[in-house]
Amino acid sequence: MFRLSRSLLGRRPLSCGSARRFASDGGKGDDSKVRPEEVEANLQNPLSRTMKILGNDMKRVKNFILPKRESVESVDNYLERYRREEFQSHCDVLVIGGGGVGSSIAYWLKKRARNGLNVVVVEKDATYQEASTCLSVGGLRQQFSIVENIQMSLYGAEFMRNIKEHLGDDVEVNFTPYGYLMLASEQGAEQLQENSKLQNTLGAKNEILTAARLKERFPWMNTEGIALGCHGLEKEGWFDPWALLSGFKKRAIEYGAHYVEAEMVGFEFRKQPDILAEGINQGEYEGLDKAYIRMKDGEVRDIKFSIAIIAAGAQSGKIAKMARIGTGQGMLSVPLPVEPRKRYVYVYQCGSDGGPGINTPLTIDPTGTYFRRDGLGGNYLAGRSPGPEEEPSVDNLDVDYGYFDSHVWPQLANLVPCFENIKVKSAWAGFYEYNTFDENGIVGPHPYYNNLYIATGFSGHGIQQTPAVGRAISEMIIDGDFRTVDLTRFGFDRILVDQPLFEANIV
Repeated sequence: MFRLSRSLLGRRPLSCGSARRFASDGGKGDDSKVRPEEVEANLQNPLSRTMKILGNDMKRVKNFILPKRESVESVDNYLERYRREEFQSHCDVLVIGGGGVGSSIAYWLKKRARNGLNVVVVEKDATYQEASTCLSVGGLRQQFSIVENIQMSLYGAEFMRNIKEHLGDDVEVNFTPYGYLMLASEQGAEQLQENSKLQNTLGAKNEILTAARLKERFPWMNTEGIALGCHGLEKEGWFDPWALLSGFKKRAIEYGAHYVEAEMVGFEFRKQPDILAEGINQGEYEGLDKAYIRMKDGEVRDIKFSIAIIAAGAQSGKIAKMARIGTGQGMLSVPLPVEPRKRYVYVYQCGSDGGPGINTPLTIDPTGTYFRRDGLGGNYLAGRSPGPEEEPSVDNLDVDYGYFDSHVWPQLANLVPCFENIKVKSAWAGFYEYNTFDENGIVGPHPYYNNLYIATGFSGHGIQQTPAVGRAISEMIIDGDFRTVDLTRFGFDRILVDQPLFEANIV
């Protein structure tokens, strides 16, 4: 008999009946070839770091001038190929959700394990029409107040910088490196300065600007009511979320991951009398054994798994309920606090392109209203999260244009006077995977089940952290611990003990 505990569940590698080798190099992946002392030396030697960056840049230039001649398989061909694959009724790892986070997890697992792990990804819509990933604005920033969020986004920035080395020459995320500009009133100025110090200490690079310097740097801005601004100088900007998702998915399939277009409908449970759990009588513990999924033709099939991962974005709370999380006893009485929240993104044009220039950062005012340039035609994107009492219905993805007129446009016109006469050209809505507990990601093992992991709840900043989160989950499963970025504090345990991690820079 043994008892479930955080030490067991939070730090255990994959334990599977098939118990195979993870990879030809012993499951350590490419990183095992680099000795720790070499990494430390490189980190401490500025010349080594500079030469490495220059070397990587020269490789990219060479690949641009002399592109590889092998043919590149299209996303459609990949999708068609996985539709033709034999259905996997058994797997080592089942990833529930094939968006940015789920596909990143599949990519990292298969990159490291290859033939050592059979990975199946269940995604209900292969077109991703309503997926949060594809409806995202695609921002990347380090301007957070929590160490782990900063570290994940720093890792994401390095991943984007070397995207072709990770995901191949056929992936282009079109990263736009114009940074973020976070503005603060007198009330938020001290917090902004503290955040900036922390961010720069961890490796970000940004500057604090007074109202006078903001006006000098950005003459289009009305600085009335603005005390300070934090301007990201490196590793910040925006990118194409669909291209990143496609890259993760294509490489995961290439490495052997199986994608199934189907919808989760339930789990099957199996009694494990040798396990004791808090709040459960001896001999009555039931673990997760199978997932039931509904195929596109309506047929319900089952997949037996060793490990399951809930990475279903805004629908993760619903999936968790299928596993009795939030409806059971003891630890299972605490729900996964993730639900969909609708957010609008408006596209507008400033007449005669007289607005802020092409190198304008993604700017966020003290009310949380944001805007950025969108291409070269004088178009802009803007939005603002509603207050708790203003949350729109999530029954559909219809856009409320009145919200722009009443809540977004007044703030834009106040901050940027030339936006006084802007006209909305189009708009879209998407779902945040909103963590109602503290608006931060939930990453790691569930404290009750010994074979269930969670990666969800990022509340609007998940797409930029997909590289780090996918790698973190792969480390937990293969290595039994976080190796690259320690996300222990982001675990489900904080919800059980009511210790939220509040982020001061949620947009």
